[in-house]
Amino acid sequence: MKLQGKVAIVTGADSGIGQAIATLFAKEGADVCIGYHTDLDGAQETGRRVEQAGQKAVIVQGNVGDPADVAKLFERAAELGTVDILVNNAGKGMGGTPVAELDDAMLEQVLRTDLMAPLFCCRAFIQLREKQGGKGRILTISSVAQHLPTPGSAPYGMAKAGIGSLTRSLAVELAEHRINVNNIAPGLIETPMTQERIDDPEKRDAAFKEIPWHRAGRPEEIAGLALFLVSDDADYVTGQTWTMDGGLTMNWGGA
Repeated sequence: MKLQGKVAIVTGADSGIGQAIATLFAKEGADVCIGYHTDLDGAQETGRRVEQAGQKAVIVQGNVGDPADVAKLFERAAELGTVDILVNNAGKGMGGTPVAELDDAMLEQVLRTDLMAPLFCCRAFIQLREKQGGKGRILTISSVAQHLPTPGSAPYGMAKAGIGSLTRSLAVELAEHRINVNNIAPGLIETPMTQERIDDPEKRDAAFKEIPWHRAGRPEEIAGLALFLVSDDADYVTGQTWTMDGGLTMNWGGA
């Protein structure tokens, strides 16, 4: 098993990509701290899957856009042992609102969840790992929106692009501590956030037309890449954004 004896925090682990990552990490030997915001049932299901894999689970409710809740998350994770892996997966989507029509509350919520929250979690993780003498893995799940124009969702794309910059900066900053920092930018993945679009035949066909693979990705596919990036197999990999999108970014605007 690739993560035997490790402890991982996965934020937004109550469904979709986060749930798939937590489940796979447990199957590979990690105990998992499951962070969630509102979906207790989903978080408990993730906990059941982790325990079914023979590992320990701790479930923590909170808003990772709030530094106080991040501190609580790490305090609870310590019940499993010293945290080795941080996966920043929690996020908030948006769409259909031009910049001129954005209200301050919406802007604050998107940027705090999609940009500041990963930074808050990284800061707590770095402080913890430095006390342990270094090492560890940071992985953030962003979006192909960090590479593409996002009309109607400018703050979302702006936040995701910021994650790419944060990944590069931290990779250099933390290299001396041997803390690897990487990022996955998924395309269209079958999750609760995208289910309405996938279930609507017209929206689905329009989306699939832009994707050379002509399908949505599965959370388990993202989890497989996440496992590689936090394992010893990827020790020489840091500061990178790994795009997993069925070719969408290669085909953008070309259809």
